Amino acid sequence: MSWKILINDGMEESGVNALKSLGFEVDTQKIPQEELSQKLQDYQGIIVRSATKVRKELIDICPGLKFIARGGVGMDNIDVSHAREKGIAVINTPAASSRSVAELAMAHLLSITRGLQDSNRQFSGGDQFSALKKKWSSCSELQGKTLLLLGFGRIGSELAKMATAMGMTVIVNDPYVEKAILKIKLGTQEVEIQLQMVTREVGLPLADYVSLHAPFTGSALLGKDEFAIMKKGCFVVNTSRGENIDEEALLHALDSGIVSAAGLDVFQNEPHIKEALIHHPKICTSAHIGASTLEAQERIAGELVDKINALFHSNN
Repeated sequence: MSWKILINDGMEESGVNALKSLGFEVDTQKIPQEELSQKLQDYQGIIVRSATKVRKELIDICPGLKFIARGGVGMDNIDVSHAREKGIAVINTPAASSRSVAELAMAHLLSITRGLQDSNRQFSGGDQFSALKKKWSSCSELQGKTLLLLGFGRIGSELAKMATAMGMTVIVNDPYVEKAILKIKLGTQEVEIQLQMVTREVGLPLADYVSLHAPFTGSALLGKDEFAIMKKGCFVVNTSRGENIDEEALLHALDSGIVSAAGLDVFQNEPHIKEALIHHPKICTSAHIGASTLEAQERIAGELVDKINALFHSNN
């Protein structure tokens, strides 16, 4: 007997068709969070992104679940340990979107460095042209600047490669990594570069740029205390989890000049985002689109299909 699978936050059509071709019964009609406790009991598997929450209470009343799959990296919206204690497999796709998220982080780095977020809001040609040209003529380059990565997993290491190629000095803080080693291909040769590991207390005062690439573990990586020791005029980018930054502390740091500008792809309480963040002239925003490229979505779908199919056959 095949499995009935709910795809609740969307999936590339190629992945949906592949699951169907393998004999799975697939439902792509989104079930609201408040109705899942009743309706998820009819399924053996659920595929989510970041919107749907699969918590302990939901897991406990769905004894027929065989797997919970997350299309992406972080699994903050799933009670992973509890699911596995119940014998439910938890699947994610940690490698599929790394390049896309890192490219977005670099796009934010470039945008806030050159003031593009504010220029795009204000620019209308005519009389403003000369004034805006003068306003943004004092921007800097990335070359020669120091980038602190808070987190050195797949995404952090991808951004480190790009930043190194741009001539930046990259330093790393990650309590789960012993050595931060970049492997870069130069023609047919592979070169290894060992990056400097630092504590947050050492790294924040040194960094011209700070980019976050760590899961949320219960407390913000950047709060009032961390902003207080940052290098004055630094830039901040977050493509990890909105909870990793204390948003009120960030706004204060921007208004006080501690932080020159910020690039944010993730927010607390999405989609109910603080208006002060959306409209702040020093913040470049994007709508949690780090993994939202055609290439990443295809890779995510393909990896999920392979893992779900392998899991099915190991159970039958």
